[in-house]
Amino acid sequence: MEMDERKWTILKAIIKTYLETGEPVGSRTISKYPGLNLSSATIRNEMSDLEEMGYILQPHTSAGRIPSDAGYRLYVDRMMEEKEQEVTEMKEVMLKRQDKFELLLKEIVRFLAAHTNYATMITGPEYHREKVKFIQLSIVSEEQLLATIVTERNVVKNHMIDMAHGLDNEKILRLNILLNTNLTGLTLEQINLSTIQKLKEEAGIHSEVISRVLDIIAEAISQESDPEIYTSGATNFFKYPELSDTEKASELIGTFEEKHPLAGLMTDESGESSEKNGIQIYIGQETPVETMRDCSVVTASYDLGGGMVGKIGIVGPKRMDYEKVVGVLRTILMQLDAMYGKHDS
Repeated sequence: MEMDERKWTILKAIIKTYLETGEPVGSRTISKYPGLNLSSATIRNEMSDLEEMGYILQPHTSAGRIPSDAGYRLYVDRMMEEKEQEVTEMKEVMLKRQDKFELLLKEIVRFLAAHTNYATMITGPEYHREKVKFIQLSIVSEEQLLATIVTERNVVKNHMIDMAHGLDNEKILRLNILLNTNLTGLTLEQINLSTIQKLKEEAGIHSEVISRVLDIIAEAISQESDPEIYTSGATNFFKYPELSDTEKASELIGTFEEKHPLAGLMTDESGESSEKNGIQIYIGQETPVETMRDCSVVTASYDLGGGMVGKIGIVGPKRMDYEKVVGVLRTILMQLDAMYGKHDS
């Protein structure tokens, strides 16, 4: 007998239902599984095959079925394969989008520098609603587990967990299924108290493992690196006498070439916001970058939807044409919104 798609769907339904209820699962329950559309008789025949194949067990003659260790193993292995395939496909799509979007960002800063005669910068979009992609617990010793957390952006976090109570392979499988069933696809904000309580209750004496996994997830999702920054027009500083003496201009251009000091500015939220769309204006000493204390900086936040956000910045003398700069930034924001829209999931 082969594990065809119908048998696999029924096995998944049995495992998921058993995880939720802890009770043996009958054919009538499985017949109500979304998208299955099979009679109870057909399901019973398939369940008999699955039992013969060793993937499910019947604890009592009159009872439904429960997953065997082999059933759990197949479920976890296939789940891992599916997640790996999803990650591969996502990488390919994101790389194509990234290449095109990088060219667009470079065009935007060049356009802004040419049309304002100021120095310009823009960050690549950051994903501010990171989700859990996959969780894997592995036994290292009688006292320790290795927890591997993969986020949607493929950030991988490995952490050792000390255990007060030992775990065998069957319990590890069940914990892996429990965690992935309840946490995959969630953001940190969506992992609420009721979800945490449910996980701990189902984990029983191993609830301390759940607590440590949640801590690791929070750490992995919260990891942030400096955004990619594209710049243009740094030589425009020489057009303004108050910024063009050798030392000042050299410091400003160095800041734009190094880029790292710009990261704090492009993630800062303390400037005076002139309107609800995220335009902020820093004048002189308000600017968080030391070398720009003789400048004014105007930044605007763009939002591509789905948590993808970034910032555009324009740097010039304190006597810059604020009205023109704000107008140009508004135009760019509208064009980005028209091109990409905001499709929050």
